Amino acid sequence: MDFNNVAEEILKNIGGKENISVMEHCATRLRIVAKDNEKVNAEGLKTIKEIGGYFYQSGQHQIIIGTGKVNKVFDILNIGDIKTSGAKQEGYANLNPFQKCLRALADVFIPLIPVLVATGLCMGLRGFLLQLGMKFSPEILTMTQVVTDTVFIFLPALVVWSAFKRFGGTPAIGMVLGLMLIAPMLPNAWDVASGNAIPLKLWIFSIEGFQGTILPALIVGIVGSYIEKWIKSWMPSVVDLVFTPFLTIIIGMLGAFFIIGPVFTLIEDLVMSLIQGIIGLPFGIGGAIFGGVQQALTVTGLHHSLMIVETSYLASKGINPLNALITASMAGQAGAAIAYTMSIKNREERALKFSSIVPCFFGITEPLLFGVTLTNSKVFLSGMIGGAAAGIFAMIFKVAPSVMGVTFIPAIPAYLGNNLLGYLAMIVVGMGVGMIFTKILVRKEK
Repeated sequence: MDFNNVAEEILKNIGGKENISVMEHCATRLRIVAKDNEKVNAEGLKTIKEIGGYFYQSGQHQIIIGTGKVNKVFDILNIGDIKTSGAKQEGYANLNPFQKCLRALADVFIPLIPVLVATGLCMGLRGFLLQLGMKFSPEILTMTQVVTDTVFIFLPALVVWSAFKRFGGTPAIGMVLGLMLIAPMLPNAWDVASGNAIPLKLWIFSIEGFQGTILPALIVGIVGSYIEKWIKSWMPSVVDLVFTPFLTIIIGMLGAFFIIGPVFTLIEDLVMSLIQGIIGLPFGIGGAIFGGVQQALTVTGLHHSLMIVETSYLASKGINPLNALITASMAGQAGAAIAYTMSIKNREERALKFSSIVPCFFGITEPLLFGVTLTNSKVFLSGMIGGAAAGIFAMIFKVAPSVMGVTFIPAIPAYLGNNLLGYLAMIVVGMGVGMIFTKILVRKEK
């Protein structure tokens, strides 16, 4: 790659150095927030030779250059006083209200992903050892349950904490308020559901813990953070340290149990019932729908909204079928991209597109989507068909781990002892069907 030429072309089409507000890079992409988007030549960026593609998302102009290569282009462009941090915050200001809502939602759940991944991997490892015939003493089994169950028991509290942190509240107050939602003094929601406990009766209200719920905890966190900021706005500073946390916790707790809990638990139940109904359609039809369209959601940025659904699945069911379906959708696009790239005769273009495909196997699909499959609508359609086929397979063979946040190769440990062969077969199906349809449709196009 002629790094200097690529940098020069980017600078020319982005509107010059003076139009760059912030410039950062990730593993494969250069991310630029422009001061004036009208000055950006999007078509020119798309046609730069030697790059893997271009797209605009989350208020950022994202140019796919490739692992290792992006660092060199960034270093060439990083001259003068260009700001090189804060692209996320700057880009946020350029989003419309709906996009800002999705971004904020993602910001709440992304910090929770590492612990949910770790817990899911531990569950997979324990299940794998049990399948091998290993016996655990009651004491050892209890210790493994400490590792695998703690996060799910306290998940509502973690959601409230993260929401407080994201929306400008005091995280420690958020954690205490969140812990109150699952306080052991209250009837456990799981016990109430199974008939082993009855809710507390206060006037017309039935009070129970928030175990297994995510949406009510999210709303409690958001509302609680704004309550705290409102109280701070008029509380005298001399007593702020004492009375702001006191009032935030009291008002937040009363609002949670008497208003937010009843209303949003019902809403969450209805939403989850609808989603479970779609995914559970007979003959794997729900899996086909989700596996086919999930990567289309990624293109629009709407995939962030699925985090709350995945977290709700884990909290209430202990498994997450959406994880398998996300990988199914990715596998279809990967197969289509590989088949299409292999048909390209230009060696340099072929190598560049292959470099855009590799990140997909580690859960990053944007380079593949914008650099390969979206460059030809029939290739993208073939990938959707492959994802749909893999989604059917996943539903029929009940491929669903206890993890979220990792997909494709990094997710393999989560499937140990949890239908690993089904997971690998699902990937093969998705890639195979995506390849076959690409060969058929692109050949017809030619």
